[in-house]
Amino acid sequence: MLGRLYLVVTPRPGWTFEETLARTEKALAGGVEVLQLRAKDWEARPTLALGERMLALARRYGVPFFLNDRPDLAALLGADGVHLGQGDLTPEEARRFFGGLLGRSTHAPEQALRALREGADYLSVGPIWETPTKPGRKAAGLSYVRWAAENLGEKPWYAIGGISLENLDQVLEAGAQRIVVVRAILDAEDPEGAARAFRRRLYGLP
Repeated sequence: MLGRLYLVVTPRPGWTFEETLARTEKALAGGVEVLQLRAKDWEARPTLALGERMLALARRYGVPFFLNDRPDLAALLGADGVHLGQGDLTPEEARRFFGGLLGRSTHAPEQALRALREGADYLSVGPIWETPTKPGRKAAGLSYVRWAAENLGEKPWYAIGGISLENLDQVLEAGAQRIVVVRAILDAEDPEGAARAFRRRLYGLP
């Protein structure tokens, strides 16, 4: 269910719902395999409104849809999963009222191991490089990716943080097989072409 190319849609200031959804659909057409809406600091109603439309897009393309931070809203939407940061509810707490998949952001090995004990279904590992998506977050570096490749076994995990087509080879050489992308697809002049290029590289296609 969890493919290799994961897009986090973080709506940009000034973008309408239509602009956000249009870029998202182009990315899905290009081969994005997991979709997440990350609407930080939004109130519940606009999050639900955009989430409903994004969920419909995900269903049309047959990919799982995740909501960031809010298991309560994910349950209302009927989302496939929710992605939890270190400051959010733990997977154990979220499972009290949300029955879908649970992802957990991790920035160091001890956080990854704790998330596994708490029952997370998948992990994100990073940020590899500092990124404006997470201002003030110190980069974990490629060394954390190498640790994940050696220690997380069969548990799905995604490298995240500043990944672009220019540095993707470094991430793959460090042992990642799955990646999370934000700006390099969402902000691209051609989101469909960018997604297609990432997917070709991830799967070793010509």
